[in-house]
Amino acid sequence: MKVTEMNVRDIVPYENNPRKNEKAVQAVANSIKEFGFKVPIIVDKENVIVAGHTRLKAAELLGLEKVPVVIADDLTEEQIKAFRIADNKTGGLAEWDDEKLAEELKSLDDLFAMTDFGFGEFELSMLTSDFEPEPYDKEDVEPYKQNEGEYLAKMRVIITYTEDDEEAVRELLGVEEIEKVVYDISELK
Repeated sequence: MKVTEMNVRDIVPYENNPRKNEKAVQAVANSIKEFGFKVPIIVDKENVIVAGHTRLKAAELLGLEKVPVVIADDLTEEQIKAFRIADNKTGGLAEWDDEKLAEELKSLDDLFAMTDFGFGEFELSMLTSDFEPEPYDKEDVEPYKQNEGEYLAKMRVIITYTEDDEEAVRELLGVEEIEKVVYDISELK
């Protein structure tokens, strides 16, 4: 594998890129700005991106003229298509070891604003605080009867500000979906 430099303007985004990466661009740009461009963009022999659309957008945001690339000229067209998907999918399969992550984050607390790299404030506070969720019995959350057959459920209200925060709450509670009520603060005056 040979890493070379290529002009940003010569790199061609794949027109059928299935990843929606706009939310990640600023965090990746912050990472490149802080640590350098450490993960090259992978292109095919026509300079079309195989992996690295977000890195290209981040480079453009930073005004970089050249970026490191790897030319995947050893893959067939079908392998390139499969690799594009596999590269993105396999990264999403990994999970955090929350205890180790919390330890690492605490050691960096005074050095870096990890929110610059995609962590939400709520997520960071949940990982780095000594907060322990209150244990509850399943019976505590079962609906109970009140007056003539009306049912209410005991609820916990958690306020989130970003989608990252919502993801952290889902992980904390061990659920795939949470019931959301969205308020526009301007309407609460």
